[in-house]
Amino acid sequence: MPRSFDVLVDSPVSVEQVHTAFSGEDYWLARLAAFGGNTTLDSLIVDADQTVRVAITEDLRHDLLPGIVAKFYRRDLKILHTETWKSIDDCQLHGEIGVAVSGAPGSGSGAALVAPAQNGSRLTLTATVEFKVPLVGGTIESYIAREFAQGIPEIQRFTTGWISEHV
Repeated sequence: MPRSFDVLVDSPVSVEQVHTAFSGEDYWLARLAAFGGNTTLDSLIVDADQTVRVAITEDLRHDLLPGIVAKFYRRDLKILHTETWKSIDDCQLHGEIGVAVSGAPGSGSGAALVAPAQNGSRLTLTATVEFKVPLVGGTIESYIAREFAQGIPEIQRFTTGWISEHV
């Protein structure tokens, strides 16, 4: 059964600054470098309407997998991560996030909104993870959902810091 989770993070930077950061290759390369791993930026497309489309691949060697996942998958996994960010009424940023795991029956998706807040902006994310493994899938889903829920604020802090230094 899929596990859903919600994340809410405030930031002192504006929606426009977040959108500008997401539109630049420098931001994505810095973000990937900051969070380590064997991750590549496969594509970054900014459409004429300023919609940002990002595709990322992360190769996870078996010895780097979380214990509960490594126990059931004896080989390396590839995580294919996509994000699409579109401006709404020039004051909000809507995001669609997708995660697919090659080599395991796992996936995730989420919808995000970056909206103006009193002192900057607020990211609201609603996401779901699913790992179709009999008997232990729910345990894996709970673990991954918890990791994502803790990781999203870290990414938001990175984004805020990057904007402070570059925009």
